[in-house]
Amino acid sequence: MWHIVGLHCLKTLLGQKVTDSFILKFCQATPLNSHHPPPHLQIGDIIVGGIFPFHSSWEITDLSYLVKPPPLKCMSLDFRAFQYSQSLIFAVEEINNSSSLLPGVSLGYKIYDTCGSTAVGVRMAMALMNGNDNTVLDEPYTYSSVSKAVISHYATCECLSDKRKYPSFLRIIPSDYHQSRALAEMVRHFGWTWVGAIRRDDDYGNSGMAAFTEVAEQLGICLEYSLPFFRTYSQRKVLRIIEQIKSSTSRVIVGFLDNLDLEILLSVFLEHNITGYQWVGTEAWIFDTELATMDKHKMLQGAIGLAIPKTKVTGLRNFILNINPLKTVGKAIFTEFWEALFNCRYTKHDDSDDLPVCTGEEKLSKIENTFTDMTLMPIFNNVYKGVYAIAHALHALLGCKETCSTKMQPDPLTPVCCFDCIPCAEGEINSIKCEQCYQDYWTNAQRDECIKKEIEYLSYEETMGCLLTTFSITGAFMTIVIGVIFFRYKNTPIVKANNSELSFLLLFSLTLCFLCSLTFIGRPSEWSCMLRHTAFGITFVLCISCVLGKTIVVLMAFRATLPGSNVMKWFGPPQQRLSVLAFTLIQVIICILWLIISPPFPLKNLKRYKDKIILECHLGSSIGFWAVLGYIGLLALLCFVLAFLARKLPDNFNEAKFMTFSMLIFCAVWITFIPAYISSPGKLTVAVEIFAILASSFGLLFCIFFPKCYIIILKPEKNHKKLIMGKMPVK
Repeated sequence: MWHIVGLHCLKTLLGQKVTDSFILKFCQATPLNSHHPPPHLQIGDIIVGGIFPFHSSWEITDLSYLVKPPPLKCMSLDFRAFQYSQSLIFAVEEINNSSSLLPGVSLGYKIYDTCGSTAVGVRMAMALMNGNDNTVLDEPYTYSSVSKAVISHYATCECLSDKRKYPSFLRIIPSDYHQSRALAEMVRHFGWTWVGAIRRDDDYGNSGMAAFTEVAEQLGICLEYSLPFFRTYSQRKVLRIIEQIKSSTSRVIVGFLDNLDLEILLSVFLEHNITGYQWVGTEAWIFDTELATMDKHKMLQGAIGLAIPKTKVTGLRNFILNINPLKTVGKAIFTEFWEALFNCRYTKHDDSDDLPVCTGEEKLSKIENTFTDMTLMPIFNNVYKGVYAIAHALHALLGCKETCSTKMQPDPLTPVCCFDCIPCAEGEINSIKCEQCYQDYWTNAQRDECIKKEIEYLSYEETMGCLLTTFSITGAFMTIVIGVIFFRYKNTPIVKANNSELSFLLLFSLTLCFLCSLTFIGRPSEWSCMLRHTAFGITFVLCISCVLGKTIVVLMAFRATLPGSNVMKWFGPPQQRLSVLAFTLIQVIICILWLIISPPFPLKNLKRYKDKIILECHLGSSIGFWAVLGYIGLLALLCFVLAFLARKLPDNFNEAKFMTFSMLIFCAVWITFIPAYISSPGKLTVAVEIFAILASSFGLLFCIFFPKCYIIILKPEKNHKKLIMGKMPVK
């Protein structure tokens, strides 16, 4: 007779059809007449399955291959597996006694023993996955059409993170993806660049060591050898490993092994007197106290590695130490466990058996052994958290309050509770109820997963960033070329006509203006955000100050030609330098105050777009930004007015006309910049600012210097003092 528990109760409680969900892993059929019940069994509305190796080895009695082999005879009790199972039972009982979590629903459990055998483990897993214990009875029922979740407390292999292969696998412990990289960083930190490695010859060791090797190569760490090892290796294989280690020169060994493998390996090391190695270990053995106790010759002394963070489960220690085989479900396995723990017998096998009789009243608190050792509490906590993860997911199902739609009639035999399936809103995923994704995440097309938002900023790799970078570098290169030309012809009249010193300073500032636009491209950081606006503000003020100085020189020079004028005495080269310095210093002070009071900083703009993040530089203080821009505008306006006033001066000083054109372009660019900057979305804001910088810089370069270069290179006959300093036309 079969009695169905869990699934029917879940339907009754929730009033819905349970479909593809990890919960079905724990809603299974329980045969009341099973001849091979699991070691730990408790009936409940919902069954939680568990698989632990209560025995670490097995014995096969018949290998004749003529008859079907009998079941494996399990041997060598593993007390740790008992601790893991007690953690599961403790969590289940704690949840059942809770009034706030799963009220009115009882959890049960089935915990199987794998005997340390992969074959047995697969059979037990299939029994739990199919919800069909006939699998355990060797019946050929191994098909399941429902994907059910498997929650692991200790499987760290990175290979299990592949959701295409293992869509229903979950775990409470981090993947070796992170551990492998952390181990490589730790090895580099201690300066060990020439190391050896031994890995467990399975997915755990091979995958973990492959990840470690990849990162180690990037960090400049060389592996002299990477050897596979497994506890079932033949003596010949083990000796080959020993010989390779003995012939090596590295003194550091990275061990991607478990405690049992390392225990066997250390015994072989001891036989061959291999000592003096620095061990680097993984979580599988580095904090194993039993292994440390076994290491009598201190071969692992000084070993370092990564361990699961320490934690404590309140009440679990007392629960484990207060178990009693006379009061515990699953007496057969507990009887064997109790006899091994206290070295006694419940039943005398023969008269020669000198072991004392077990009473069942022995106290665990009075002995010290592997079972009473609580150093593996972090792993117990993983089991504990796994059960609670299941309970919270089930509890969410109890929140169903939907009623049937008008087109549906409730089944009179079931509670009135049905679902009308509607898609979640954007930014929400469908759990039991629609849940909002975290602010850095957005939903995929199916709205069943939160995926990380695309981060957008103006980068060098994209077309726009590449073009702006090209224009910036081209402008700087052209400015340098013009500077070289001016230096080559510095003694010619056209270069000397209007303060060559200011011309060279203007060319230098223009080069900086072109290059400062590069700080606006790339991923914003704290330093780049502060640099881009301050560099732009200071270099442009330096540039405009030079143009302003040249314009004033033109006006003063014309005044100096008037009879009795002594104006150039008051605006000679020293005064010109001082004016440029003073104008620039004011901008420097504004920038310093801005950086001190409220500097720019990188900001994730989540408001502009729903499905992506705009990474930008927040201005910090808007007043600071507009003060910098306003000061540049003030100088540009003053320079434009003076150049405009000087535009009709005699032809020998017609440079004022070119300055007027350059400042007209400059002012036009920055006047149009303001509305474009405010209205541009995302990274286009940065592109607009870069365009304004480049356009105004090219305007100054072309209008002021290209006419002079044209005369110097193509019309050298005009580069004479008589032509440049010609007489004024007669009115």
